[in-house]
Amino acid sequence: MLAVGVVLLVCGAALLVAEAHLPGGVIGVTGAVALATGVALAVAGAGGGLLAVLAGVAAASLVALAWVALLARAAVAVRPRRAVSGREGLCGRLGVVRSWDGSGHGQVLVDGALWQARASELMAAEESLQAGDEVVVEQLRGLTLTIRPAEAWEVER
Repeated sequence: MLAVGVVLLVCGAALLVAEAHLPGGVIGVTGAVALATGVALAVAGAGGGLLAVLAGVAAASLVALAWVALLARAAVAVRPRRAVSGREGLCGRLGVVRSWDGSGHGQVLVDGALWQARASELMAAEESLQAGDEVVVEQLRGLTLTIRPAEAWEVER
């Protein structure tokens, strides 16, 4: 029983290390259970009493679960966030029309840079933009922004 306990201890520790590299929670919890069971079997196999077994299981469980919680917190901290710069960061930004022709093309000022822009396909045909209108960037193709008029709730700050 001592040998099985030691094997479970090693497997549990390996699973906890694997959890550090593949955060998901399931591997870490499985490692914690294997570690606690390994401690219980090793202490019992070495001739320890029930109190020693329970103390060992409690200590191993607390340490392993604290490790899993620490890794889960780190995984949440690095989860994907909305881009704030570059191509992806322009989508959803507000801009101001500087010049606009009747064919759905013009220039828009977004974050201090002047961009070529074209109207979104979703804009109504009769809807036209004028210089000074607030717009929202929908996407970027090459160096041309696709824009639509900003709604009132988007302009309020």
